[in-house]
Amino acid sequence: MAKYDASSIKILEGLEAVRKRPGMYIGSTDKRGLHHLVWEIVDNAIDEIINGYGDTIKIKLNKDNSITISDNGRGVPIGMHESGKSTPEVIYTVLHAGGKFESAGYKVSGGLHGVGASVVNALSKKMDVTIYTDGFISNIRFCDGGKVESPLKKIGETKKTGTTVTFLPDYEMFKNASFSYTTIVERMQESAFLLPNLNVEIIDEQDNKQANFHYENGLVSFVEYINEDKNSLHKVIHFNGTKNDIEVNIAMQYNDSYNENILSFVNNVKTSDGGTHEVGFKTGLTKAFNDYARANNLIKEKEANLEGSDVREGLSAVISLKIPESLLQFEGQTKGKLGTPEAKSITESITYENLKFFLEENKEIALIILEKAMKSRVAREAARKAREAARKGTGKNNKERILSEKLARATGRDYSKNELFLVEGDSAGGSAKAFRNRETQAILPLRGKVLNCEKASTHDIEANAELKQIEYAIGAGLGADFDPKESNYGKVIIMTDADVDGSHIQILLITFFYRFMRPLIEEGMLYIATPPLYSIEIGNKGKEYIATDEELQEKKKILKGNYKVQRFKGLGEMDADELYETTMDPKHRRLFRVNLTDAAVAEKRIHLLMGDQVEPRKEWINENVDFTLEDDFKK
Repeated sequence: MAKYDASSIKILEGLEAVRKRPGMYIGSTDKRGLHHLVWEIVDNAIDEIINGYGDTIKIKLNKDNSITISDNGRGVPIGMHESGKSTPEVIYTVLHAGGKFESAGYKVSGGLHGVGASVVNALSKKMDVTIYTDGFISNIRFCDGGKVESPLKKIGETKKTGTTVTFLPDYEMFKNASFSYTTIVERMQESAFLLPNLNVEIIDEQDNKQANFHYENGLVSFVEYINEDKNSLHKVIHFNGTKNDIEVNIAMQYNDSYNENILSFVNNVKTSDGGTHEVGFKTGLTKAFNDYARANNLIKEKEANLEGSDVREGLSAVISLKIPESLLQFEGQTKGKLGTPEAKSITESITYENLKFFLEENKEIALIILEKAMKSRVAREAARKAREAARKGTGKNNKERILSEKLARATGRDYSKNELFLVEGDSAGGSAKAFRNRETQAILPLRGKVLNCEKASTHDIEANAELKQIEYAIGAGLGADFDPKESNYGKVIIMTDADVDGSHIQILLITFFYRFMRPLIEEGMLYIATPPLYSIEIGNKGKEYIATDEELQEKKKILKGNYKVQRFKGLGEMDADELYETTMDPKHRRLFRVNLTDAAVAEKRIHLLMGDQVEPRKEWINENVDFTLEDDFKK
């Protein structure tokens, strides 16, 4: 046994801790973690612009796989720090060193933790920082995870200001990742929407591509962008206000869909988990519409008020707050949820006051929106009655009949450990039922392709037998009533053939879950199983399973004859034990978790690819799909 005493306790000095445990600082060392490095440097530039210093950010993807980020802010201070080192050396090599801890540095900032620049340096093979400030051009260079290669020195004179950072990530840590032009473009376009004075330029030297963004109309342009492929019901409603130093800026517009899409930001940081500002907006919105409806006798005295989900059906909205550092509270390290208590009442008040005035001044738009909300209420109440009927009386018998025909239940009572497999085809479903772990694994076979839910209502889902089976099996409700805590399963796993039809079924199911059980995705409970494409028999050593064409080619390179390859055309071709071992057994299977990383992009992608407008979909596919893979699908 290894010795465990005082000598076992190691203090990680400086940036060594970051290199030892990068996931603690950037979340992961995959593609998302790699881009987190970019956002750390970009956010420093954005904080300059938010506080009124500079208006331009330039990003260049270099041919050597490094990236350069430039701004025209004030430039990093170049004087000597009290520690005896130059200030840039401190900023780029010491954790929790930055200008965001003193209110004199930044009045408003998205970054509270002060670890960004130094973490990027720690995870880079090389970093070069050029600073334009105080009339001088200064430069400092680092290598091998933050070691100073060339100390700060003045290399020229200048009249401009700003900071340019070039870094080459340590790809030994980010083995399977590379910078994505599309990912960077989408994030920077979002920033340009949020900051009307911002100019963004992105250049990809490798593929010779360029993008430029500037939106004078800010959030109005953002909402128009979100709704550009949808049938909008009115012009964008835009209002703002400031109370107690908290600045609230909101744009909103209804379309004819059944889905709500609310994006929120604080100091340019996306609050993907919402928070007090979103609660305030929703409360103010619901109150404004109910008060208007009652004042104009659209809701009768004995009728119940509209619920929040009724008035948010078909709503696209962007909420952007600027909060001083002294009031700013996030919940958790990721800053995904705002916790500032004052933000709720202030956002609610500004939303209610402005919407109340708008509705009174724009009766025609008010009636269009309220008519939609009233229809939503009727549909919601009808769906709720149907679910209540299913829980008792003949409805319950009908529910049990629907499920007993198809669902092989898990016997375990610890629902968090239970898994529901949605399996393509009765044949594969039968195999999965035969060799499953009956305690934790439930099987629901699906008959072909399910309904495309992009243009479906809750009523359409209730009338669809296949989707109703899924709803009943999960048991956590639907739409606004869905509660992931009530789910009968900790994991819902889509298991389809590894072909084009299987991929289409996956997309249809993901669309259903995104539209009607979105918290299932947000809580990380939705997965895709990845059955192997091939089995390979090597002499008398038994079978190995190969997931991709690339893996097969690599395997063939190291084998010397006497092997046999079988291509699986579908799940039904596998023996029951093969299916369990390769695709269901937790010891060997590979699952992909379905994540929602950018709600605005997800909304547009799903509407574009699953909606009813053919030409925009054709255009996107032609620009983004590599048709050289077509032969692989035909094999």
